[in-house]
Amino acid sequence: MRAVVLDSDSLGSDLTLSEFESLPVTLTRYPTTTPEQVIERIRDAEIVLVNKVVLNADALGQAEKLRYVGVLATGTNNVDTEYCQQHGITVNNVEGYGTDSVAQHAMMLLLNLATSFVPTMQQVKQGDWSRSPFFCLLDNPVMELAGKHLIIVGYGTLGQRFAELARAFGMKVSVAARPGTTSAERRALDDLLPEADVVSLHCQLSAQTEQLINAERLRLMKPTALLINTARGGLIDELALADALTNGQIGGAGLDTLSVEPPPADHPLLSLSLPNLIITPHSAWSAKEARQRLLKMAVAKLEQFIEAS
Repeated sequence: MRAVVLDSDSLGSDLTLSEFESLPVTLTRYPTTTPEQVIERIRDAEIVLVNKVVLNADALGQAEKLRYVGVLATGTNNVDTEYCQQHGITVNNVEGYGTDSVAQHAMMLLLNLATSFVPTMQQVKQGDWSRSPFFCLLDNPVMELAGKHLIIVGYGTLGQRFAELARAFGMKVSVAARPGTTSAERRALDDLLPEADVVSLHCQLSAQTEQLINAERLRLMKPTALLINTARGGLIDELALADALTNGQIGGAGLDTLSVEPPPADHPLLSLSLPNLIITPHSAWSAKEARQRLLKMAVAKLEQFIEAS
């Protein structure tokens, strides 16, 4: 069976994809693929493996032999899954491979913000500590996490793992109810936001959750509250967040994802120079151990498909 990988470099150059050699497929590996190259590269493929390259109906319609799309990630929003379902094309993603990696990254963002790590480190580098009349610097706010109230939005495997880490720091953890639903155990997000010290997003991006954190909800938060997002950039109204940070409406934000990736150079959040804004380049999942698990799980799913065919 002819298989193609459209964006192998997005998994890191330190991985060889040798895991696929045990399968009865002829694999063509493309380091990157532009939108203009997609149709030609998948035209004769029976199997397409992809991380973030977009496979829309127009492209999929040109791949008449296509039987399987393996998404080398958790999210499948780059694939027209409705088209695939209508045309008998199996789509498999990979879940749970990066739970520990992403959870530790979310905690890293929170700890950096809570301790004002970045501006304090910059002060040390520029000599402020050496010039201090005291033994320490007390210029930046530090939040002790113990006893603080964390609101988790999205309580799947990742949300649950992050909750475990937060509880280890002594935090009180509440889980917000899904938008539009009510629960005796979970309160609505709007009810929880005014008392939140930290809000961490771990939910999927959908029509119901797009720009879930908007200007109205940001106004509900404390001026000291911290916002963490290691899920999807589209969950946040980024212009509203930029305004909230600039105006001191919330205490800070730690983001590992933006609504457009890679982001344009003039992105409203990238143009800000604020000590309480940390942005990392969608790297929470990127521990080598996590990426190796991803490939192993992707191979297992493809092997199951081939055996069942």
